[in-house]
Amino acid sequence: MVGVAFDVGAVPFNADGWGPMDSAAANNNNNNSLPLNVPFAPFSRSDKVGRIADWTRNFNNQTRSKNPADSAFDFTLDDSFPGNTDDDATFRLVDGKPPPRPKFGPKWRYQQQKQLPQRRDEEVEAKKREAEKERARRDRLYHQNRSNPNNPRREAAVCKSSVDIQPEWNMHDQIPFSTFTKLSYNVPEPEDLLLCGALENYDRTFDRINPKNERRLERFKNRNFFKVTTTDDPVIRRLANEDKATVFATDTILSTLMCAPRSVYSWDIVVQRVGNKLFFDKRDGSQLDLLSVHETSQEPLPEAKDDINSAHSLSVEAAYINQNFSQQVLIRDGNKVTFDEPNPFANEGEEVASVAYRYRRWKLDNDMYLVARCEVHSVVELNKQRSFLTVNALNEFDPKYSGVDWRQKLETQRGAVLATELKNNANKLAKWTAQALLGSADMMKLGYVSRIHPRDHFNHVILGVVGYKPKDFAAQINLNTTNMWGIVKSIVDLCMKLNEGKYVIVKDPSKPQIRIYEVPVDAFENDYVEEPLPEDEQVQPTAEGADGGEEEAVAAAATNDVEDKPIDAQA
Repeated sequence: MVGVAFDVGAVPFNADGWGPMDSAAANNNNNNSLPLNVPFAPFSRSDKVGRIADWTRNFNNQTRSKNPADSAFDFTLDDSFPGNTDDDATFRLVDGKPPPRPKFGPKWRYQQQKQLPQRRDEEVEAKKREAEKERARRDRLYHQNRSNPNNPRREAAVCKSSVDIQPEWNMHDQIPFSTFTKLSYNVPEPEDLLLCGALENYDRTFDRINPKNERRLERFKNRNFFKVTTTDDPVIRRLANEDKATVFATDTILSTLMCAPRSVYSWDIVVQRVGNKLFFDKRDGSQLDLLSVHETSQEPLPEAKDDINSAHSLSVEAAYINQNFSQQVLIRDGNKVTFDEPNPFANEGEEVASVAYRYRRWKLDNDMYLVARCEVHSVVELNKQRSFLTVNALNEFDPKYSGVDWRQKLETQRGAVLATELKNNANKLAKWTAQALLGSADMMKLGYVSRIHPRDHFNHVILGVVGYKPKDFAAQINLNTTNMWGIVKSIVDLCMKLNEGKYVIVKDPSKPQIRIYEVPVDAFENDYVEEPLPEDEQVQPTAEGADGGEEEAVAAAATNDVEDKPIDAQA
């Protein structure tokens, strides 16, 4: 290929120095050597010229709005370039932009599949963060309320007193719970005065129950359960006549006093001063016969008494579950471990629940002794040694209230389930632990019982059974034995200073404190109290021929649209 000569043109030469020549001399020398037919466009200072030459403009597009400043670069109509007219008419600039990505295709679907899980994870994480903030806020409020005695706690939601305060009652003393936390007293080991009743062996197969291998809760309609108060106990009357002690009570009453600072609901204990002796009693149909549910929870329960999830309905249901569970976990083969005397409350030939009463005596002072009736529910042979057990059941009624679903968490996160129960039922678990310590039980069995359906309060299933040593469990829930006895000792000393008569200790329904009232001698007899608890709502053993008394109590306490489905009991 033969190259075409390229004429550079005349280059001015500056003979007088370095650099370009003077403008006047350069113009005179170069006028004749300038290239011909080069268009020149005059510009003014107001023109906006952004380019020396624009090769990307397509002036053949008639729909495009023209900028006046672009006319300086339009050489298509200039006669100086006659040879380029045809080329410009057919010239099209190749589009350098990438082709548009299709909206549907494998690549788009792949990218969306990568983004969707990420977006879902972000939403889940956001919900978890919100839940953590809400839980932290509730815990903060809970601790603030417990640390400030003057701040009303959630107990204001259950504002009804357990007993109606009559105008003729005379208040003797008022004790805030804050003073109980500082008390401490050491008592020596107790001595057993008498053992009564009979126990059945514990069935260890229940320790292997899990949510995937649940077992229906049976009903024991023919077995009688006794809730006898202190002064109605013939054994305690006999021990009092023999001057075995000066203070008499039951483990239920003592545990209520020992765990009083953890209580929220109202309760009452009757105190009788007879001579130099002191008797702690409970009223017939008292709230102490039932079990509280969600007492220390921050989630309020429905206030309507006929609601199946109200505080009273759940208490009746919990007592019914606890009684049946304590009998179902036993080996019912007729073999029983008997003690010194039979059950002091049972008639001859009457079928009674497996229970043993240990009448124990503690030395409170040099000349002051306390005798209490303590219960153990079962016995087991371990390494050829007899071990006593207490059996109790926690019940789940609706996971929405607790926030933890036992069927999902019990097998994998049992600690979280127990921690939730310790927060929502701190008083009940502390009382069970105190009763196990008073009875010197070697093991306490806790069962997890749940409703078959949240709206069915008649039928339940056992999801698991866990065993704890009472001393270890007490340390885990921060239950101090010396503080427990310090509370009892201070109340006993206070009551011993009172005159002979009848008194009642009432937990204030809206404040963390107790009050001591002096009441007439015939109080709480012959329906003296206006409305203690209706007869059909009491979970108490009835006479023979009254089968299904527990279910009737539950049905009277809480109505529901779910019919009672019969279950074949294997009693």
